[in-house]
Amino acid sequence: MLWFGDILFYYGLCGMLLYPFRKTSPKWLLVIGITCMAIGTFKEMLGYNELREKRAAYNEAIVTEKAKKKLNAKQQEAKTVWLEMEINRKPNQERSQKNIEKMRSGYATIFTYFIPRNSDNEIFGMYHGMWDMLSMMFIGMGLFGLGFFSNKATTGTYVMSLLVGYGMGIPLGFIYFNGWLENTQNFGHFVDSYRLHPGFLYDIRRLLLAIGHASIIMLVFRSQIVPWLMKGLASVGQMAFTNYLMQSIICTLFFYGYGLGYYNKFRLHQVYYVVASVWVFQLIFSSIWLRYFRFGPFEWIWRSLTYWKKQPMKLKKTGVFVSAIS
Repeated sequence: MLWFGDILFYYGLCGMLLYPFRKTSPKWLLVIGITCMAIGTFKEMLGYNELREKRAAYNEAIVTEKAKKKLNAKQQEAKTVWLEMEINRKPNQERSQKNIEKMRSGYATIFTYFIPRNSDNEIFGMYHGMWDMLSMMFIGMGLFGLGFFSNKATTGTYVMSLLVGYGMGIPLGFIYFNGWLENTQNFGHFVDSYRLHPGFLYDIRRLLLAIGHASIIMLVFRSQIVPWLMKGLASVGQMAFTNYLMQSIICTLFFYGYGLGYYNKFRLHQVYYVVASVWVFQLIFSSIWLRYFRFGPFEWIWRSLTYWKKQPMKLKKTGVFVSAIS
């Protein structure tokens, strides 16, 4: 896919590491997940400490300059390194315009343009983001094994996890957002002010909010308030691979130059209209598709390749349609 930031590459690599743990006890999966989160946080802490050391060296050079003293080679290098970092963090109009022109071009141009970007991101993402992804996967596997995602927990458990997840996750998210906002507005002051980077809250905040989201979905499902929505979501989930790829296909054709070319033509709030439209379409499409077929089209291709044999696709008619789940 040409959708920038596609996650399947990372998930595929992490999946190979997860496979040997498929029969591990859920409690141990949770422990491993939390350990991976701690390792990732520690790595981020080391990286931020290096950044603070560069800032301290720069500040020392500035103090020396203000004292009308000549900078030595080390101080001059520290000053140059920091100033280059600040310049690279500022918006570059020329670079932005070049990016827009490329993204509004034809397929071959975009494909070529993305090759170095994707390869750089894949290397950077696996080195810096592996522990982050593994932690969420291990914790998700553990919660699945405990029945949290299959409606086996008590209503009280879901209510409590909802209150804890949102009650702690939302305030942490507010702190995280404010920290990053200051980071973008005044990078030097941010590094001087924050001994610990707010990004350390990222995984904790995300885990808490994810548990809150899952809890409210399970409570709504259990209440049977909107059964049509739950049925639609179940269909979307059954075709998760197809729907994931479909979003990339739809959005590339909508935004990129070889499609409708709406790249960088929408304001932020207008993008949400596109998001909502794709969601509604997929809810309807998935429900209709599974009335006639056992799997989504990409799930069918994947299963056929896995078993190296063409899998049955159409549902058999026996007066009424057979359940798409069978």
